[in-house]
Amino acid sequence: MRLLLRADSSASIGAGHIARMVAYAERAVARGWSVAFSGRVDNAEWLAARFGELGVTRLDTFDASGFDASGFDAVIVDHYGLGDVRKEVNAAGALLVSIEDDVFGRRPADIVVDAGFAPGPRPDDGSDVLLRGIEYAPLRDVVRRTRRVRSGPPLHVTVVLGGGAEWAETVGLLLRALRDTELPFVADALVRGEPELPALPPDQSIRVAAPSPALPELLATTDVAVSAAGVTFTELCCLGVPTAAVRLVDNQDTIYRAALDLGLAAGLGPAETLAARLPSVTAVLRSLLSDARLRESLSATASATVDGRGVDRVLDCLAARR
Repeated sequence: MRLLLRADSSASIGAGHIARMVAYAERAVARGWSVAFSGRVDNAEWLAARFGELGVTRLDTFDASGFDASGFDAVIVDHYGLGDVRKEVNAAGALLVSIEDDVFGRRPADIVVDAGFAPGPRPDDGSDVLLRGIEYAPLRDVVRRTRRVRSGPPLHVTVVLGGGAEWAETVGLLLRALRDTELPFVADALVRGEPELPALPPDQSIRVAAPSPALPELLATTDVAVSAAGVTFTELCCLGVPTAAVRLVDNQDTIYRAALDLGLAAGLGPAETLAARLPSVTAVLRSLLSDARLRESLSATASATVDGRGVDRVLDCLAARR
């Protein structure tokens, strides 16, 4: 099977689409498939380095509005900005697999994948196969292999809002809320840029670093995570890390609401109103840091929900279509 992966990342898009493509590349290469990637990886270079380790061909020339599917048996598109490309992909002799997040990135395809926790109704657009639900979530090998090792005391907190560069202010607000819990912790804040760090008492400490390939190892020792409701949140569920979730952008709204409804996370609300709600955000974090039973409940529910085998389920379906 000759497989083309198409996705982009940037300071505004974040790194989640690239993380998902890495997961597909890993499992496809493990099957002996020939894999190529087309797209920009700005702000996700640390993830895209995995393509080189896997021997994935990087196509440096591509049209921002599309791609050339010639010479491939299948194309996986994970992109909100591309429109209906099924006709041109099929005309090139390839099957189209389209990754969507509710209405974001939605397009007709031979196989549609929506790995949301609770996908809503979808209009019939002529797509052949619909693979919908968290059982299709793409998880990188390093996440699936990682096992948690509890740390503390004090509790180890990790704040991670993805690869976007414009969230430093939001991280700063979350660090203030953590400080205001008045509970001891050691926190790692993974962010691009320079968040405003609050003055801390002696039993609290914060380390700031950019996202890196060491993220899964860091999450393995995390007692409490503060995360955007995106790809990293799904990874945290697989690892069983008790998490307070933030709805960072509109396309995370469905995941955020489902995560709370299913008991997978504590909710911190939308990022754009954090400053106005800081006392209530602090209260949620204080509860999570102080209540071991709550942490254990979130951990057990999350790890039972996300098993990490989503990519293989999708590739099995794709292989059966050829």
